[in-house]
Amino acid sequence: MMVETGIPKLDEFLDGGIPKGKSLIYFNHLGVEGDVFGMQTLYHNLAKGGTCVYVTSSSNPETMKDHLREFGWNIKQFDDKLLIIDGFSSLIGGLSTENYVVSNPESIDSMTEMIDRAMKDVPKGSIIMVGSLSSIMDLCGEENTLNAVKMWNRMAMIREHVLIYNFTAWPYEESTLKSMKNDIFNCVISIGGIEERVIFGQYFGVLKADWSKVEMRSMLFRVLRPGGIRIYIPKILVTGPFNAGKSSFIHSLSTRAVSVDRLGTTIALDHGHIDYKGFSADIFGTPGQERFDPIIKMISGEAMGIFLVVDSTLPKDFIRAKQMLEITKGYGLPHIIVANKQDLPGALSADEIRNHFNIPKDVPIVPTVATSKKGIYEAFDILVEKITGGD
Repeated sequence: MMVETGIPKLDEFLDGGIPKGKSLIYFNHLGVEGDVFGMQTLYHNLAKGGTCVYVTSSSNPETMKDHLREFGWNIKQFDDKLLIIDGFSSLIGGLSTENYVVSNPESIDSMTEMIDRAMKDVPKGSIIMVGSLSSIMDLCGEENTLNAVKMWNRMAMIREHVLIYNFTAWPYEESTLKSMKNDIFNCVISIGGIEERVIFGQYFGVLKADWSKVEMRSMLFRVLRPGGIRIYIPKILVTGPFNAGKSSFIHSLSTRAVSVDRLGTTIALDHGHIDYKGFSADIFGTPGQERFDPIIKMISGEAMGIFLVVDSTLPKDFIRAKQMLEITKGYGLPHIIVANKQDLPGALSADEIRNHFNIPKDVPIVPTVATSKKGIYEAFDILVEKITGGD
């Protein structure tokens, strides 16, 4: 049985999650908000009834719990399933109410003693989460910490636990970072930022997973409060002929949306945003009239996928619809046909639309009624799967 990370696309990359007895490190580059990955994994497995051990070394246990609550994750209900190794309080001379207290956080042997004890106390298949491996390394030294990590990984393998580490790649020795990426862990998840003077996007990718044949793929992500990690799709385009129902589609799909219209007709852009099934996406809709074609071509740049919305009762408009798809260069992007207004008399079925207008078989056609939300989330699921590499 696999232990899930709680991040659906990452679990898909890992063939379902992390096998028992394996180790995983969230390898965070500087300037990105990567510690939430480990916290989301912790909360996800507690919520599923799992037993977890959390090693805190950079803050006291209450601060760690407060951080979890920022994301809407109240772990108080799981007190009987969560054991905390307090590797911080002794460092500042503070008292601790935890059962596992590292007496000397600057001694790697003292930390190992508590980790070993906790591993023996919890059931097989538990998660051992090291909240900040970099903090331990700063206190105990790089070589001592790496040697201890190898020991902890062996201990976890013998007891069939899953060991997960959060790590921030400060300017340590190059040999240390190379060893961590290549040799010590069964799985390495790289978490970085896309930079242009400042970081304007964050991504994660699987560098290695020795139980999976996954090819290296990267995914953009956002961190929501509350919510946690969401796969981020920065631009999905919604286009189609005049009065096909594009605005209705965007408003029905979105958690928030804005239209600029006059007399009920969109004259500028629709803009929507959706948070759904672990994804966060921004959606942009275009007007359907031909005079807006230059704008359509301009805003289609950098789109990651396209919804082509058509009125199923107006087959004469399909020529215009295919023309609009060509304007966006959508044939080179993941795209699907949204066959809207299926509730109206004379609406063509998906098969009739495909046959009548010679749409390739690999282009999905999804019947929808945007005004009642029928089929819209199915359309979103299908397009996102194509965008993120499911097809």
